[in-house]
Amino acid sequence: MQEEILKQLKRGADEILVESELVKKLEEGRPLIIKAGFDPTAPDLHLGHTVLINKLKQFQDLGHDVQFLIGDFTGMIGDPTGKNVTRKPLTQEDVMENAKTYQEQVFKILDPEKTKIVFNSTWMNKLSPAELIQIAAKHTVARMLERDDFSKRYKGGQPIAIHEFLYPLIQGYDSVAMKADVELGGTDQKFNLLVGRQLQSIYGQTPQVVLTMPILEGLDGVQKMSKSLNNYIGIADSPDDMFGKIMSISDELMWRYFELLSFRPMSEIDSWKQACKDGANPRNYKVSLAQEIIERFHDEAAAKKALENFEARFQRGAMPEEMDELVIQAQDNGLAGAAHQKDLNGRWCRPRR
Repeated sequence: MQEEILKQLKRGADEILVESELVKKLEEGRPLIIKAGFDPTAPDLHLGHTVLINKLKQFQDLGHDVQFLIGDFTGMIGDPTGKNVTRKPLTQEDVMENAKTYQEQVFKILDPEKTKIVFNSTWMNKLSPAELIQIAAKHTVARMLERDDFSKRYKGGQPIAIHEFLYPLIQGYDSVAMKADVELGGTDQKFNLLVGRQLQSIYGQTPQVVLTMPILEGLDGVQKMSKSLNNYIGIADSPDDMFGKIMSISDELMWRYFELLSFRPMSEIDSWKQACKDGANPRNYKVSLAQEIIERFHDEAAAKKALENFEARFQRGAMPEEMDELVIQAQDNGLAGAAHQKDLNGRWCRPRR
């Protein structure tokens, strides 16, 4: 039984530090405090964010105490992870407005009755300047510069503001304040998560287990899912948009999405993968993935309707019920006054002559 639980928790995970410690904690037979932090730096979440939230759900379904940390204090600092310039801090108003949206969105996956939403301003606002300095004294500049992004900026002559060094320390101190048993984060957060282990040891706590999850690739299958790269699927997207975007991913990327985003058993997914190798059409399984995702963030009726709309549009050549149209000024290319309209991929195009 314990092996099956561990196998489930390891699904899709990149690394567990330290796995033997996780096994020991699970054997204690008590609900573990599971922490994952999100800075509310944007108003909406996308499927890339839900990789961590899905893992939280796995812990929650096993009876553990899931605590969703909204970094309203750290959000005003700005996470420097992966950045080659200092991030512009958000205002308190921006942070709190985004935080409200986050709470609404995460409950599409997590059970609101079993999820504790916490804000790190709860304890950080109570710390005196002297206490913050004491936390800073527990880490060295040399250790901070071991972090890849800080190291690159330092060697490249890019400025690093002092407050950016505070970010991983405060994230680590969050684990102390929450007495976290396990902290989840993306692979890019590994340094910060390990700072949490270090600070917990210094404060006399049993160090948390660090479980890192991979960064989900976007629709292009190359770069990480990001709104700025316009390769994302937002969890607030319409059912039709969700369906179309998921159907546009490559067959190879589909299996990665299944592993990280689907709640279906891996045994079932593996059998589907083998079926495709034996000649089955991957499109049929991609449809199943699209419907599962849409049901999660909308409902079953919306998923069914999205499939009907997709099939009508792409299989039977039906035109959308609504289509944007634009008339341009006359040009000297023989297409004067030609109406431009959006094609099925949303791009503006001239009608064929």
